[in-house]
Amino acid sequence: MIVQRLPRLGLRTLGAALCLALSYGAPALAKTPADTLVEGFAIDDIISMDPAESFELTAGEVLGNVYSSLVHLDLDDTSKVVGELAESWTVSDDGLTFTFKLKPRLVFASGNPLTADDIAWSFERMVKLDKSPAFLLNQFGLTGENVTQKVKALDPSTLAITVDQPYAPSFVLNVMAASPISAVDRKLVEPNIKTAPVSDTNKYGSDFGNGWLKTNSAGSGPFKLRQWRANEAVVLDRNDKYFGPQAKLARVVYRHMKESAGQRLALEAGDIDVARNLEPGDLTAVLANPKLAVVTKPKGTVYYISFNQKNPNLAKPEVREALKYLIDYDAIGATLIKGIGEVHQTFLPEGVLGALDAKPYKLDVEKAKELLASAGLKDGFTVTIDVRNTQPVTGIAEAFQQSAAKAGVKVEIIPGDGKQTLTKYRARNHDMYIGQWGSDYWDPNSNAETFTANPDNSDAGKIKTLAWRNAWDVPELTARTRAALLEKDADKRADLYRELQKDVLETGPYALIFQQTEVAGIGGNVEGLRLGPTFDTNYVGPVSKK
Repeated sequence: MIVQRLPRLGLRTLGAALCLALSYGAPALAKTPADTLVEGFAIDDIISMDPAESFELTAGEVLGNVYSSLVHLDLDDTSKVVGELAESWTVSDDGLTFTFKLKPRLVFASGNPLTADDIAWSFERMVKLDKSPAFLLNQFGLTGENVTQKVKALDPSTLAITVDQPYAPSFVLNVMAASPISAVDRKLVEPNIKTAPVSDTNKYGSDFGNGWLKTNSAGSGPFKLRQWRANEAVVLDRNDKYFGPQAKLARVVYRHMKESAGQRLALEAGDIDVARNLEPGDLTAVLANPKLAVVTKPKGTVYYISFNQKNPNLAKPEVREALKYLIDYDAIGATLIKGIGEVHQTFLPEGVLGALDAKPYKLDVEKAKELLASAGLKDGFTVTIDVRNTQPVTGIAEAFQQSAAKAGVKVEIIPGDGKQTLTKYRARNHDMYIGQWGSDYWDPNSNAETFTANPDNSDAGKIKTLAWRNAWDVPELTARTRAALLEKDADKRADLYRELQKDVLETGPYALIFQQTEVAGIGGNVEGLRLGPTFDTNYVGPVSKK
């Protein structure tokens, strides 16, 4: 991690800060206030603030600061987790039951007591709501029919969770650290629950408070949500009832700014304190500015191009391999992701158990032409690619378009904001898509499960992994991925994941491109900003301003 310490910047009044927070993007006329952190951030991927629904990278960071989980990743040693709500835990001799003892005197931001019953209800709510994050608990055999029997409050401070198989305990605990599996304030949410018609997608006739929690919070983290306005801003206020160390600043504002250059200029002017989406050129300028600093961290996030197997051309193995040879990885690494990522072609990010450092592909137009000809497409074909209109994604799409054209593959770029492209991708309505996948929890299964497992490839499939989104029907890989969860020997388990990565490299409907190095340009008066390896471990509570 790189941090430069620099001179103090001027401050603006609290009134001006609130004006900034609520005017969302209007040019600021003074410096940010001493008690407020203002971050320039592309937040157009946020769909919901409900932890049982939200599964987007930016929202994950916000919710990681608003909600608390039983355990969280130890940022000083990412091979283990430490208690957050849990003071201690035990595992039964058969490896099936995890019993958590809660810390004393826990309360929500509302002031309501936080008990084991709230956590059990939060599990029930997440499973029965059955949004994308539900798969985190479904993989333990928890369903709407059994969750109330499998997750129980034994008393106000003791929670028991029974899983369906004796998984590696580290896997279970790492999953429990994911931000969607958070404690939700039952007393606060229940009055806001709305009835809904019973249907195939809603078996329980309830929205479980989802409509209200989309734009409100009911957590116990160091901050609470004041306001979210789509594509404009997120405003967090300090939770003075937080059970842990109090946040050092009164509020945090995530100000929607899509362009790297705009973030850099605002940082230089003191209109924001942190710039979160710097491209290589602007990053270089910030590094050269003696009044600013940069914080960096290798991230458990990988960028990839995916190929929907519903498209008959993309379903041909030779075509998938040809497309992997039509990406100029070296040029992308030297320009578009310089300083913000490293070329990486396997689905496990560096630093995770079993990560494989293999880079067999490079730009080879002639090889690609041979493969296309063997697939009966010697004259190429036309295909679309959905792209979130932010950098470096747009630049990667344009570079791919140019190199693919050399082999006769005509790539039509369809740009959109984060919500548009992601919604289309999740519905399997794309041809190709450039995505980023951040590990939901710091365990190899987080990425293996989504890249290699697809238990039900039908359009009605409930476990909507990336393999499912791309209609890749792989029962044998699905079984091997599941088996790796039961291997308790760490070395043997790592070997299983290495073999899975080799298979996906050769046959998978993805071209992995790079692993993100997260960077944040900061004002010289900002201290304590620390980036974590996952999108929900960027904690702003320790941040202060001189």
